[in-house]
Amino acid sequence: MSQKLVCNCNGTMPLDSKVLGMPIHTALCRQEVGLAMKAMNGDEELIIACTQESALFSELAEQSEKALVAPLRFVNIREIAGWTQEAKISGPKISALLALADMPEAEPVPVVNYESQGRLLIIGSGDQALSWAEKLSSSLDVSVLCTEPGALPIARNFPTYTGAVTKLDGYLGQFAVDWELQNPIDPEMCTRCGACVEVCPEGAIDDAFQINLDKCKSHRACVTACAGIGAIAFDRVDRKRSSEFDVIMDLRINPQMRMSQTPQGYFAPGPDPLKQALVANQLLALVGEFEKPKYFAYDQKVCAHGRNGKVGCNACIDACSTGAISSLFKNGQGSVEVNPNLCMGCGACATVCPSGAMRYNYPSVAHQGKELKLLANVFGAESAKFKQAVTPSLLLHTLTVGTQLMDSLGRSAHLRPKQFDGLPSYVLPYGIEHIASTGLDLWLGALAYGFGEVILLLTGDEDPSYRAALEEQCALGNAILAAYGFDSRIALIQLDSIHDLQTVSSAMAKLRQRGPLPAVCSPASFGLGNQKRETIEAVLEHLQKQAKTPLPAAGVVLPSSSFLGGLKINQDACTLCMSCVGSCPEGALLDNLDEPKLSFIEKQCVQCGICVQTCPEQALVLAPRLLTVEQRKQKVEINETKPFHCVSCGKVFGTSKMIDLMLIKLGAHSAFSGEALERLKMCSDCRVVDMVNKE
Repeated sequence: MSQKLVCNCNGTMPLDSKVLGMPIHTALCRQEVGLAMKAMNGDEELIIACTQESALFSELAEQSEKALVAPLRFVNIREIAGWTQEAKISGPKISALLALADMPEAEPVPVVNYESQGRLLIIGSGDQALSWAEKLSSSLDVSVLCTEPGALPIARNFPTYTGAVTKLDGYLGQFAVDWELQNPIDPEMCTRCGACVEVCPEGAIDDAFQINLDKCKSHRACVTACAGIGAIAFDRVDRKRSSEFDVIMDLRINPQMRMSQTPQGYFAPGPDPLKQALVANQLLALVGEFEKPKYFAYDQKVCAHGRNGKVGCNACIDACSTGAISSLFKNGQGSVEVNPNLCMGCGACATVCPSGAMRYNYPSVAHQGKELKLLANVFGAESAKFKQAVTPSLLLHTLTVGTQLMDSLGRSAHLRPKQFDGLPSYVLPYGIEHIASTGLDLWLGALAYGFGEVILLLTGDEDPSYRAALEEQCALGNAILAAYGFDSRIALIQLDSIHDLQTVSSAMAKLRQRGPLPAVCSPASFGLGNQKRETIEAVLEHLQKQAKTPLPAAGVVLPSSSFLGGLKINQDACTLCMSCVGSCPEGALLDNLDEPKLSFIEKQCVQCGICVQTCPEQALVLAPRLLTVEQRKQKVEINETKPFHCVSCGKVFGTSKMIDLMLIKLGAHSAFSGEALERLKMCSDCRVVDMVNKE
């Protein structure tokens, strides 16, 4: 356990030392700072319940007489509890937050490396791009691609190109840019001697050293004047250019990369001078070696992307806004490939993955599950000390912007309580790397641990595809809860921007007026695992035991986006060719070595649809639904037929349905008339023998 220092911030928080079970300080960062310094020289890990003065305390720790046992940790209780309208009854929340701060950190994850030598390409109109190149060329290896003419500097201190960008991809340290030279003058060859300007009768060339083709009358005097240099060619064939750069500054109104999360090293401030200046400062720091976490883990063995040349699940590819995930087929087997340098850690791929092949790893669901279980248990235990126990609600938010929003809301609620509402006493905020990284395994797991509801806070900076994915997954989660007789417990709060305090304040006011919801079930004891399907199965079994209404024998229909479900089969159309068995990536469809039977285990099915696409008779249809846990585990025979024996040797070589269908389809063809039709009823060996004997 660690030592915790809690301060009521000059008496502005009504904290009760008896309720919290620890001393409450008043001016820990000022008059009582000596107490903090004394604690730093102690033998325990130290948690300080103040994030505002974290810089001060960290500096004091560096100056302490002896090294700290462990790095200082900070937790904010002021803006999210002590400065709210329900501060006096927020003791259980504060205890839970302090306990969370005491949890061990997540296991470290692998890192992704970048290396930049400072090769900067500035793209945009000549006037702006060249101006910034002049400013930055002393610190960076600058090149300029002018998409619109601009006065070229006399000194050739940096390469200058002109033309239109045709391709731009890559990431910090490895950008590849293709462009096409569109003007007869190649600025890289031009010496700025001005001979062409002097001889042009139309004045079609100015100090940008680009020919205005609208003015040019094709006298070609400029070509003659530049003959010794060769920078001007009206009939130039090779106009394509390409090069590699470490960082990109794109000043165009319509930048090349328009995704919500652009790759590391790509900046698109547009024509705004202030934004350009801010980006210029960032560029100066992008020289050297850098690293970031590898946010994901991928298990190809359970991926349902493709099989036998057929594409099944595309969920992760469709959800990724950075273009980091691509399809990969090898020998007919499909998988996905993730470029870790392009991955920005949103985690939407893991959220929508039906099989758990794509897993978010920063931190893992297993670690998050431990933290949520602790939050629920501590809050529940502290709440039970009062006359009426209260069930907590979980508020998930993106760690960086969500924390800023919580701080702004708490401060506004403290200073203007009649205008803004802070977090209710029963709402526990929980920051994650990105709001899109959380999915049904965590949401349903939180409900199983005793949270009354799960609320996702979207702050307006998310890609639209992320919002759509989260809305879809929320609808699916609530449909699963409804199947067990529970009301909706997973909700979204969508803001227009991080500054939209009024919307989030109104949402908190409604929650405060409504009050806490009861838990949907008694708290579960199991832990959440890294295998998504196994975690969800454990949660479903827990919910089923305490369901308000039992599931009907036929199950409950779920939305089409569901990764839970079965198959409907047209037994008359199915020939039991077993092509679906070979295509199923999860082993949900099974054949029988002894007799023609097709079996199905619904628990294994992820609703990828490859079997539907593979079936030559179009006899299969996906059936998103929820059956009981027991039903889903059973192996069920969904079709069977009699084996067909060779009419010559008696060996089994197919099914009766298959042969009947073949006779129907081929019987009318002239090539299979008479004795040839009878050969269709023979195995391959007997067919050859019969043909040889007849000849």
